[in-house]
Amino acid sequence: MFGMVMTYELVIFDCDGVLVDSEPIANRVLRDALAREGLKMTLAEVVSEFVGLSMTSVVKRAEELLGRPLPADFLDRVQAETFEVFHRELTAVEGIHDVVAHLKEQGIKSCVASSGDFAKMEVTLGLTGLKDDFDGRIFSSSQVSRGKPWPDLYLFAANQMGVDPALCLVVEDSLPGVRGAVTAGMDVLAYSVRGECDDLLKAGGVVIHRMTDVLDHLD
Repeated sequence: MFGMVMTYELVIFDCDGVLVDSEPIANRVLRDALAREGLKMTLAEVVSEFVGLSMTSVVKRAEELLGRPLPADFLDRVQAETFEVFHRELTAVEGIHDVVAHLKEQGIKSCVASSGDFAKMEVTLGLTGLKDDFDGRIFSSSQVSRGKPWPDLYLFAANQMGVDPALCLVVEDSLPGVRGAVTAGMDVLAYSVRGECDDLLKAGGVVIHRMTDVLDHLD
């Protein structure tokens, strides 16, 4: 649809890496936690394997790579450490406040659809001043049977917002996210700050490198 004049009724944002600059922090903490369990990975490998997946899927994949189950409290420990660093370092993605304000001014609906759980988004969106902007319009993969790269979460969000999927624009930063949104029949802007342009394009996203590029597409 990107070659046509398109009016979108809903913009669906991923959270981590799109609204909040949490990915570098979370990936670093996860890398260190996995290393303590004997799974040595570079930061690039962690990004390649896990970005865009729910934490349940992350644990499942990590256990496959490790060849044994992770401790029962692994996720709790990772989350506690991640939140601790968030409170010291987390910021909103540059330009996102301008984008959100523009959508509100133009009367375009917006919502969040994230692989993260509600507890995490409560912290990240709260710390970055974005929580009130999406109050009552925050959706998590915990609400559907299949997370990204399946389309379920995007379709659920569109349904809850009362908008046809064909009239939705998704802003994502991961391959699973882009693939899921494309499968849901939605247009996708793929926000790339990690040099994944080719893969994101092949998955069906139109790559942008600044968050304010969203405004150009809307206009």
